[in-house]
Amino acid sequence: MRGTKAMAPFLWVWGIWSLVIGVAVLFTDQLELHRAMHPWRSPALDAALGALTHVADGWVPTILALLLLVFRDRRSFLFMGLSCGISAIVVQVLKRWFDHDRPFMFKEQLGDMHWVAGLDLHHHLSFPSGHTTAAFSMCFVLAVLVGRRSWAVLLALLAALLAHTRVHLSQHFTEDVLAGAAIGTITAVAVHHWLYRSAFAGKPWLDRRLFT
Repeated sequence: MRGTKAMAPFLWVWGIWSLVIGVAVLFTDQLELHRAMHPWRSPALDAALGALTHVADGWVPTILALLLLVFRDRRSFLFMGLSCGISAIVVQVLKRWFDHDRPFMFKEQLGDMHWVAGLDLHHHLSFPSGHTTAAFSMCFVLAVLVGRRSWAVLLALLAALLAHTRVHLSQHFTEDVLAGAAIGTITAVAVHHWLYRSAFAGKPWLDRRLFT
Protein backbone atom coordinates (compact mmCIF):
# COMPACT_ATOMS: atom_id res chain seq x y z
CA MET A 1 0.00 0.00 0.00
CA ARG A 2 1.31 3.43 -0.99
CA GLY A 3 3.47 5.05 1.68
CA THR A 4 2.73 2.49 4.40
CA LYS A 5 6.40 1.76 5.05
CA ALA A 6 6.99 5.45 5.77
CA MET A 7 4.26 5.72 8.39
CA ALA A 8 5.97 3.77 11.17
CA PRO A 9 9.22 5.81 11.20
CA PHE A 10 7.28 9.08 11.27
CA LEU A 11 5.04 7.85 14.07
CA TRP A 12 8.00 6.55 16.06
CA VAL A 13 9.74 9.92 15.92
CA TRP A 14 6.51 11.71 16.82
CA GLY A 15 5.88 9.28 19.68
CA ILE A 16 9.36 9.58 21.19
CA TRP A 17 9.33 13.37 20.83
CA SER A 18 5.86 13.53 22.41
CA LEU A 19 6.95 11.31 25.30
CA VAL A 20 9.95 13.49 26.10
CA ILE A 21 7.97 16.71 25.77
CA GLY A 22 5.02 15.25 27.66
CA VAL A 23 7.17 14.26 30.65
CA ALA A 24 8.62 17.77 30.74
CA VAL A 25 5.14 19.29 30.66
CA LEU A 26 3.84 16.99 33.41
CA PHE A 27 6.70 17.47 35.84
CA THR A 28 7.74 21.08 35.24
CA ASP A 29 5.95 24.31 36.02
CA GLN A 30 4.62 25.94 32.86
CA LEU A 31 6.64 29.16 33.18
CA GLU A 32 9.80 27.39 34.35
CA LEU A 33 9.62 25.07 31.35
CA HIS A 34 9.09 27.97 28.98
CA ARG A 35 12.10 29.75 30.44
CA ALA A 36 14.17 26.57 30.15
CA MET A 37 13.27 26.29 26.44
CA HIS A 38 15.29 29.47 25.78
CA PRO A 39 18.87 28.50 26.66
CA TRP A 40 20.58 30.44 23.85
CA ARG A 41 20.56 34.11 22.90
CA SER A 42 21.62 34.61 19.30
CA PRO A 43 20.32 37.11 16.73
CA ALA A 44 21.19 34.63 13.97
CA LEU A 45 19.21 31.84 15.66
CA ASP A 46 16.27 34.18 16.26
CA ALA A 47 16.25 35.20 12.60
CA ALA A 48 16.57 31.62 11.35
CA LEU A 49 13.75 30.26 13.51
CA GLY A 50 11.64 33.33 12.83
CA ALA A 51 11.87 32.62 9.11
CA LEU A 52 11.49 28.84 9.45
CA THR A 53 8.26 29.10 11.41
CA HIS A 54 6.48 30.39 8.29
CA VAL A 55 6.89 26.95 6.67
CA ALA A 56 3.96 25.96 8.89
CA ASP A 57 1.75 28.89 7.85
CA GLY A 58 -1.61 27.80 6.48
CA TRP A 59 -0.83 28.88 2.92
CA VAL A 60 2.00 26.33 2.61
CA PRO A 61 -0.15 23.17 2.83
CA THR A 62 -2.77 24.93 0.72
CA ILE A 63 -0.28 25.46 -2.10
CA LEU A 64 1.06 21.92 -1.69
CA ALA A 65 -2.47 20.50 -1.94
CA LEU A 66 -3.12 22.42 -5.16
CA LEU A 67 0.18 21.25 -6.63
CA LEU A 68 -0.71 17.67 -5.78
CA LEU A 69 -4.06 18.11 -7.49
CA VAL A 70 -2.43 19.37 -10.68
CA PHE A 71 0.66 17.17 -10.85
CA ARG A 72 -0.28 14.00 -8.95
CA ASP A 73 -3.88 12.92 -8.31
CA ARG A 74 -7.06 13.74 -6.46
CA ARG A 75 -6.35 11.27 -3.68
CA SER A 76 -3.11 13.06 -2.80
CA PHE A 77 -4.90 16.43 -2.98
CA LEU A 78 -7.58 15.23 -0.58
CA PHE A 79 -4.98 13.68 1.70
CA MET A 80 -3.15 16.97 2.14
CA GLY A 81 -6.23 19.20 2.05
CA LEU A 82 -8.38 17.22 4.47
CA SER A 83 -5.56 16.40 6.88
CA CYS A 84 -4.58 20.03 7.27
CA GLY A 85 -8.09 21.44 6.87
CA ILE A 86 -9.87 19.22 9.40
CA SER A 87 -7.07 19.52 11.96
CA ALA A 88 -7.16 23.32 11.56
CA ILE A 89 -10.89 23.35 12.34
CA VAL A 90 -10.33 21.21 15.43
CA VAL A 91 -7.63 23.62 16.59
CA GLN A 92 -9.82 26.67 16.15
CA VAL A 93 -12.63 25.06 18.15
CA LEU A 94 -10.28 24.08 20.97
CA LYS A 95 -8.61 27.50 21.03
CA ARG A 96 -11.94 29.16 21.73
CA TRP A 97 -13.01 26.46 24.17
CA PHE A 98 -9.90 26.75 26.38
CA ASP A 99 -8.89 30.38 25.56
CA HIS A 100 -5.50 30.14 27.29
CA ASP A 101 -3.23 33.15 27.49
CA ARG A 102 0.03 33.14 25.53
CA PRO A 103 3.51 33.62 27.03
CA PHE A 104 3.49 37.39 26.47
CA MET A 105 0.77 37.71 29.11
CA PHE A 106 3.26 36.33 31.66
CA LYS A 107 6.18 38.53 30.67
CA GLU A 108 6.69 39.92 34.17
CA GLN A 109 6.68 36.43 35.75
CA LEU A 110 9.13 35.16 33.13
CA GLY A 111 11.65 37.75 34.27
CA ASP A 112 14.80 38.18 32.21
CA MET A 113 13.99 35.37 29.77
CA HIS A 114 15.16 36.00 26.21
CA TRP A 115 12.50 37.51 23.96
CA VAL A 116 12.95 37.66 20.21
CA ALA A 117 12.95 41.30 19.12
CA GLY A 118 10.63 42.73 16.50
CA LEU A 119 7.80 40.20 16.76
CA ASP A 120 4.09 40.90 16.94
CA LEU A 121 3.34 38.63 19.89
CA HIS A 122 -0.20 37.36 20.29
CA HIS A 123 -1.89 37.51 23.68
CA HIS A 124 -4.66 34.89 23.78
CA LEU A 125 -5.93 31.66 22.17
CA SER A 126 -2.69 29.81 22.88
CA PHE A 127 -3.86 26.20 23.22
CA PRO A 128 -3.30 24.30 20.98
CA SER A 129 -0.72 25.55 18.46
CA GLY A 130 -2.15 25.84 14.96
CA HIS A 131 1.26 26.09 13.32
CA THR A 132 2.40 22.88 15.00
CA THR A 133 -0.79 21.13 13.96
CA ALA A 134 -0.23 22.16 10.34
CA ALA A 135 3.43 21.14 10.51
CA PHE A 136 2.71 17.58 11.66
CA SER A 137 -0.26 17.07 9.32
CA MET A 138 1.66 18.41 6.34
CA CYS A 139 4.87 16.51 7.09
CA PHE A 140 3.03 13.24 7.71
CA VAL A 141 1.26 13.51 4.37
CA LEU A 142 4.52 14.29 2.58
CA ALA A 143 6.22 11.35 4.31
CA VAL A 144 3.51 8.96 3.13
CA LEU A 145 3.51 10.34 -0.42
CA VAL A 146 7.30 10.17 -0.71
CA GLY A 147 7.19 6.67 0.75
CA ARG A 148 10.78 6.44 2.02
CA ARG A 149 11.67 5.66 5.63
CA SER A 150 14.64 8.03 5.70
CA TRP A 151 12.51 10.88 4.42
CA ALA A 152 9.82 10.05 6.96
CA VAL A 153 12.31 10.47 9.80
CA LEU A 154 13.60 13.75 8.36
CA LEU A 155 10.09 15.10 7.86
CA ALA A 156 9.09 14.15 11.41
CA LEU A 157 12.18 15.94 12.73
CA LEU A 158 11.29 18.95 10.59
CA ALA A 159 7.79 18.99 12.10
CA ALA A 160 9.30 18.87 15.61
CA LEU A 161 11.65 21.73 14.71
CA LEU A 162 8.75 23.78 13.38
CA ALA A 163 6.96 23.14 16.67
CA HIS A 164 10.01 24.36 18.58
CA THR A 165 10.02 27.62 16.63
CA ARG A 166 6.65 28.47 18.15
CA VAL A 167 8.06 28.09 21.66
CA HIS A 168 11.33 29.85 20.84
CA LEU A 169 9.39 32.81 19.45
CA SER A 170 7.17 32.78 22.59
CA GLN A 171 4.02 32.47 20.54
CA HIS A 172 3.14 29.27 22.44
CA PHE A 173 3.89 27.25 25.55
CA THR A 174 5.29 23.72 25.28
CA GLU A 175 1.96 22.04 26.02
CA ASP A 176 0.42 23.97 23.13
CA VAL A 177 2.81 22.43 20.61
CA LEU A 178 2.48 18.99 22.21
CA ALA A 179 -1.29 19.09 21.70
CA GLY A 180 -0.96 20.53 18.20
CA ALA A 181 1.37 17.72 17.17
CA ALA A 182 -1.10 15.12 18.42
CA ILE A 183 -4.04 16.72 16.62
CA GLY A 184 -2.14 17.08 13.36
CA THR A 185 -0.74 13.56 13.37
CA ILE A 186 -3.89 11.75 14.49
CA THR A 187 -6.05 13.64 11.98
CA ALA A 188 -3.66 12.81 9.14
CA VAL A 189 -3.59 9.13 10.14
CA ALA A 190 -7.40 9.05 10.18
CA VAL A 191 -7.63 10.72 6.75
CA HIS A 192 -5.05 8.26 5.41
CA HIS A 193 -7.17 5.35 6.62
CA TRP A 194 -10.25 6.77 4.90
CA LEU A 195 -8.48 7.49 1.61
CA TYR A 196 -6.30 4.38 1.41
CA ARG A 197 -7.90 1.60 3.48
CA SER A 198 -11.66 2.14 3.69
CA ALA A 199 -14.34 1.16 1.20
CA PHE A 200 -14.14 4.70 -0.18
CA ALA A 201 -10.49 4.12 -1.14
CA GLY A 202 -11.55 1.98 -4.10
CA LYS A 203 -13.13 4.87 -6.03
CA PRO A 204 -11.28 4.97 -9.38
CA TRP A 205 -11.59 8.75 -9.79
CA LEU A 206 -9.33 9.30 -6.76
CA ASP A 207 -6.26 8.30 -8.75
CA ARG A 208 -6.95 10.62 -11.67
CA ARG A 209 -5.28 13.93 -12.23
CA LEU A 210 -7.25 17.15 -12.41
CA PHE A 211 -7.14 17.39 -16.19
CA THR A 212 -7.76 13.75 -17.08
